[in-house]
Amino acid sequence: MMATKAKRRFGQNFLQDPQIIDQIVACIQPNPEQSLIEIGPGRGALTKPLATLRSDLIVIELDRDLIPKLQAFLPATATVRQGDVLDFDFAEIPGDLWIVGNLPYNISTPLLFRLFALGQRIKSMIFMLQKEVVNRLAAVPNHKDYGRLTVMAQYHCHIEKLLDVPPTAFDPAPKVDSAVVSLQPHQRPNIEADDLSILSELLTAAFGQRRKTLKNSLANLISASALEDLGINPSARAETLSVADFVRCANVVSRNRL
Repeated sequence: MMATKAKRRFGQNFLQDPQIIDQIVACIQPNPEQSLIEIGPGRGALTKPLATLRSDLIVIELDRDLIPKLQAFLPATATVRQGDVLDFDFAEIPGDLWIVGNLPYNISTPLLFRLFALGQRIKSMIFMLQKEVVNRLAAVPNHKDYGRLTVMAQYHCHIEKLLDVPPTAFDPAPKVDSAVVSLQPHQRPNIEADDLSILSELLTAAFGQRRKTLKNSLANLISASALEDLGINPSARAETLSVADFVRCANVVSRNRL
């Protein structure tokens, strides 16, 4: 049977390397009370071994042409949902969630922010992403990759890069390197934000113009004296602050708005 041709409009790059697939599957160990969900199953290279782990696997696929091919080999107890995962209602799925997938590059960042919003319902996420995105997720302060995505991801999750994946592992081969990353949600953040929307607003302002000092980029949100009270240098730039620093700043902004 001829393999389904990748569609550029869906950002499709189908994983095909058996060794990479085996390494990913070895990291996936949901318990019986957790729903296992695969995002973007494509031709089913990862789906087939996942279905042996859990016959009640749930897959979400945008491409209608791939649905019959997936249904042909999945057990009757599996669920195939057609649609855009950015519009998917995860509230429909019972129990805690274990989510895996080879994410299209064009939706990875907005999808991650949407999944972070689900909070404690998610017990684990293991994703194939563009390596650049994984580097941003795992970045440390004072690094060029450190930014808004880093802080929000690390606020919600423990991040661990599991393995690098070359373009040759896919059909067609993308023009960028990929990596597999584990995101394990914290049971509780080390320091809790009073209002996540304000934390997001603060990060957008802080990293919107990275070369600005904090006293300039955050002038409309928090004063230089308030930063000093937190032990933060107002003349520093955003990339020098820790996740906890940003949360403490956001909490000051939250309390000032009460």
